[in-house]
Amino acid sequence: MTRVAIVVLNWNGIEDTILCLEALSRQSYRDFLMVAVDNGSTDNSVEKFKDLEKLYDNKLQTLYNSKNLGFDGGVNTGIRWAIDHDFDYVALFNNDAIADKNWLKELVAAAEKEKSGITTGLLLHEDGNTIDSTGDYYSIWGMPFPRSRGKKTSEAPESGYVFGASGGASLYSIPMLTKIGLFDEAFFAYYEDVDISFRAQLAGYKIYYTDKAIAYHKQGATSSKIPGFAVYQTFKNIPLLYAKNVPFSLLVPIGIRLFVLYWLIFANAVQKGAGWPALKGWVASIWYFWSSSVWQRFSIQYRRKVPVSYISSLIWPDLPPEQTGLRKLRKKVMGK
Repeated sequence: MTRVAIVVLNWNGIEDTILCLEALSRQSYRDFLMVAVDNGSTDNSVEKFKDLEKLYDNKLQTLYNSKNLGFDGGVNTGIRWAIDHDFDYVALFNNDAIADKNWLKELVAAAEKEKSGITTGLLLHEDGNTIDSTGDYYSIWGMPFPRSRGKKTSEAPESGYVFGASGGASLYSIPMLTKIGLFDEAFFAYYEDVDISFRAQLAGYKIYYTDKAIAYHKQGATSSKIPGFAVYQTFKNIPLLYAKNVPFSLLVPIGIRLFVLYWLIFANAVQKGAGWPALKGWVASIWYFWSSSVWQRFSIQYRRKVPVSYISSLIWPDLPPEQTGLRKLRKKVMGK
């Protein structure tokens, strides 16, 4: 049977993690191991994990980072452990989420049937009434966004291929990860799942969404603990995502739109009192571009296995749905 390591990252959120592990332990698919990674917590998480190791015995492996390595460094700790121990897949699951008992079973079944490099499911909001994500899009404006977010659960799309997968509840092929690399730790958090999805698509791996793999997410439980965190990471990571992955012939058309959208969002952040973290994020993006992203780009684009026309067919052909302000401005200026 296919062996799966389910990596759950914890940072000062042990109460959520306890509930998360409890649900995962009841999965109907049984050939799995929960790999909890504590990311340098300063609360009582480490002490609690000692009790959880006794409770779950051979179903839980706990790894400890001495400091907070972000989402990317944290999950990479678990992924490397899974690779070293010969697992076939690694599933990533947010500690503030709860899995339906058949979540893993459906992901593995879809991955095996479709031969997908990454497989994702129907991630609902905590109350189950609305959708958090059914995968990810990348738009012609250089801005990614969650597919189907905010729609009613009854409007969830049918299973099929998608551009990207949410890092909060998805299954990754170990052979694919060893081929394209792990999560980019320069991102730290936010949009790293879109980055790895983009890299997978460029390398010729498909990403599949199944509406049968259901989980429930308490959105923002970790990031809300740090004021300005999401703003900083957004302004840092959006340019890196573009610089690394967009094929050469698409750089100009997407880049022009991204330039306009980025600075309009920046102005909006300033207006809302978040100008300082936005500015720090922009400065950090310049540093990471020259220190890592530009060099990674050469390797990523050199190894591209699919035509640019295929990538273009996957890109959302309009503004992200939440960009209502720019959409109104465009209508005034262009009449559409």
